[in-house]
Amino acid sequence: MAVAIDLKQQQTPSGGGLEPLTRLVEGDLRRVNEIIIDKMQSPVALIPQLAGHIIAAGGKRLRPMLTLASARLCGAEGERQMALAACVEFIHTATLLHDDVVDASELRRGLQTANAVFGNKASVLVGDFLFSRAFQLMVADGSLKVLKALSDASAIIAEGEVHQLMTANDMATDEAAYLEVIRAKTAALFAAACQVGAIVAERPEVDEEALYAYGLNFGIAFQLVDDILDYTGDDDGLGKSRGDDFREGKITLPVVLAYERGDETERAFWRRCLEDLEQREDDLPHALQLMERHGAVAESKRRARLYGDRACEAMAALPDNAARQALLDVVDFCVERLY
Repeated sequence: MAVAIDLKQQQTPSGGGLEPLTRLVEGDLRRVNEIIIDKMQSPVALIPQLAGHIIAAGGKRLRPMLTLASARLCGAEGERQMALAACVEFIHTATLLHDDVVDASELRRGLQTANAVFGNKASVLVGDFLFSRAFQLMVADGSLKVLKALSDASAIIAEGEVHQLMTANDMATDEAAYLEVIRAKTAALFAAACQVGAIVAERPEVDEEALYAYGLNFGIAFQLVDDILDYTGDDDGLGKSRGDDFREGKITLPVVLAYERGDETERAFWRRCLEDLEQREDDLPHALQLMERHGAVAESKRRARLYGDRACEAMAALPDNAARQALLDVVDFCVERLY
């Protein structure tokens, strides 16, 4: 049973510093969306219905765009990168389905999550289906290097999810543990998505390593920005409510720094709010005051800028063309959202 999904919103995502990247790959991205629609079909009707719900719900297709732009930067020809960009999006979407079940989330980008609409069991199983589709696309590509890059990333993401589960609501989590989680959960797929672009173009290993480093550091910066904006952004720009991470007891870098720099009274406040989840109406404003007092947000912003700079520095030896500039611009756009 084929289910029609309207992906017009995703064909030409735009806005701010994303526009150069979007314009660069918009033709290729339309083909990626066609592949996504084709590969999410199944005679089991619930599969395309649920997959279509999350795939059509929004998002800028950033990860597949990184694959397409990296391939363009390296001079790749043909359509291999398009199928692999779809593969990257399937891996990402599968992790979102699983994340929302683990977190018991009811909203994503302002819309009901798949688990809220279809239930936890269906969401987990369709997530498994999308992971399987991703591996079918890898195998169809025929490159062991591609298979290794994307399968390694998939394993690292799963490890990151388990590590996050272990550190959830635990104020003993330090900066190193936090960074290890986001390096695995978010940055590993950014890194592999970019590395694949060099692989399909048959570039030297040094170029693969450069794009991997770019993606890894960009992914860390991207997650840092997301975690900071949960405390400093506005609801309209976030696609979620400000302070959601606080209400769920998530341990992110602004919290880690405020906790480490606080006195025992302040630490007791953080443990009550985030470990015990005993929260009062005025706790979020007080948390923001503590972050301001100890410079936690400002320091987190410096960390995001640091990783963004490392991402751009990794590109130094790669060809100087429009694709490289678009990849540099998207890092700047991401970090500048904080200011």
